[in-house]
Amino acid sequence: MSLAKPTFPAPDHDHSRCAADAMAHAEQVCARRGQKFTPIRRQVLQALLSSHRPLGAYEVIDELAKTMPRPAPITVYRALDFLMENGLVHRIESRNAFLACAHDHDEASMVAFLICDHCGSVGEIPAAPVAQSLTAAARASGFIPKLSVVEIAGTCAHCQKT
Repeated sequence: MSLAKPTFPAPDHDHSRCAADAMAHAEQVCARRGQKFTPIRRQVLQALLSSHRPLGAYEVIDELAKTMPRPAPITVYRALDFLMENGLVHRIESRNAFLACAHDHDEASMVAFLICDHCGSVGEIPAAPVAQSLTAAARASGFIPKLSVVEIAGTCAHCQKT
């Protein structure tokens, strides 16, 4: 995973540029993998790119309903599944919500989510060493892990300054 982007963008960053860059990244990923980036998949990702906060599926539906006929939940969930499978969206387990991702990795890459309790923003950092340690400890006890999610709640640097 490349960390070209800051973990938590500054509150006054150019979010339009940020969202456009993330959308361009998604287009490149889909083209490279020979995947169809359908209009609904694009619209779901755009809804998630509306902020750096995770959104629940029904919040995505509400966001989409502002500019199009209200989509069926199954349609949105299918789009979310596709986006997750291609590393373009993450599921934040503790919030039962989804977060757009513009980093270059797939669904199997291990990341840790840093969740700000104050502003609700979520940053992501590489967590492969943590995952390897957890997997080794689980296997040593006879357990075969399938999925490991690391979420750390706290306060981002921007909120600490305010």
